Amino acid sequence: MTAAPQSDDDNPLRGPPELLGQFGEFGGRYVAETLMPAVEELARAWPQAWADPTFVGEYRAILRDYVGRPTPITEARRLPEAVGGGRIFLKREDLNHTGAHKINNCIGQVLLARRLGKRRIIAETGAGQHGVATATACAYFGMPCVVYMGAEDVARQALNVVRMRLLGAEVRPVTSGSATLKDAINAALRDWVASVADTHYVIGSVMGPDPYPLMVRELQRVIGDEARAQVLERIGRLPDAAVACVGGGSNAMGLFAAFVPDAAVKLYGVEATGEGLQGRHAATMARGRVGVFHGMRSLVLQTDDGQLLEAHSISAGLDYPGIGPEHAFLHATGRARYLGVSDREALAATELLARTEGIIPALESAHAIAALPEVIRELGRDAVVLVNVSGRGDKDMHTVMKHLDPATLELIEKAEREREAARAALRGTAGEESLIVDGHVLRGERKEGT
Repeated sequence: MTAAPQSDDDNPLRGPPELLGQFGEFGGRYVAETLMPAVEELARAWPQAWADPTFVGEYRAILRDYVGRPTPITEARRLPEAVGGGRIFLKREDLNHTGAHKINNCIGQVLLARRLGKRRIIAETGAGQHGVATATACAYFGMPCVVYMGAEDVARQALNVVRMRLLGAEVRPVTSGSATLKDAINAALRDWVASVADTHYVIGSVMGPDPYPLMVRELQRVIGDEARAQVLERIGRLPDAAVACVGGGSNAMGLFAAFVPDAAVKLYGVEATGEGLQGRHAATMARGRVGVFHGMRSLVLQTDDGQLLEAHSISAGLDYPGIGPEHAFLHATGRARYLGVSDREALAATELLARTEGIIPALESAHAIAALPEVIRELGRDAVVLVNVSGRGDKDMHTVMKHLDPATLELIEKAEREREAARAALRGTAGEESLIVDGHVLRGERKEGT
């Protein structure tokens, strides 16, 4: 399917209007006929489940007892001086079980899948955190899990691939297209078409056909609801701004949802301008146009004739050529403002937060940190700013070392060479029958004649 715009009248994939989730002109349900029954079933089941105290009670209990909610807000003590002022509070989604906000959504969707009698779970992942969270939820509930992941992301997020496999998930690398997030979504959709009767597709962001954008937002709004109450308790008023990175947009919508009605709270989404708007980037708000993509009508990076453009970001989780339809709506109405941050700026922000606050963020979250100087310039040095730290940076360490600290890689490689040389020397001294562990000869037997 191309990303070319399509009118409501000439779209044969559009379902009954009364079932469609719309955000102004954005949203809707653009799926193959094979998937329409499953999507409609989900659209009926979701509001019923979310209104059921038993379902919601189980969901919240798992978030409390297993995920570790509520996550705290941390007031940054040294960061404000580095970004031009302000009073900055960090919402610590990096402290969740599995290390990111993704687990909030996955627990809810797998619970819903069990309610619907689905026996198999599939998912897509870019940075790997959604895949890890889905695999975790499936391990918790004892359900089989298949995760599609672009081959490019498999290579740069190898740690999360190991985690998914250890949790029992099957990871299927996708080599088509740019071998990144959009291609993983395409592969997952193909799987769903072929296995729709017993399979639920856990979409990881506020994108896709209705009811996914609304459902994922509601499962993630625990972020904003907690943060709103925490800031009010801490300082007695709401923040002047809420800031979050945006790829598909789930962590941002989770934060924004609690503040949309509060006109005095400015909302800032931060997207990836990658190598620059004249080069490779993932800046859908800055360069996207209305189109149909992955089951939704939203802003999409596309050519004049509707062909999809490849997206790029140093952070695998922002490497997506579209945006959730509610974000497109917030942008169109002016309720939220969307800023751009480059790869270079995100790397610098990773180092900045690590050295000022002792928090190593995911490269996705670092985009939000990098936007703070511009936010403070707009709002003033006395502004109170709430920033969502959507995930921790463990998964990105190889990328960070490669770009920020190649000397570390050289040091590791040198240490490995020296270790092997030392072991070779010990083998020569102790004989070939030696047992050597971490450089120590635990047992050595000399051969006759030596």
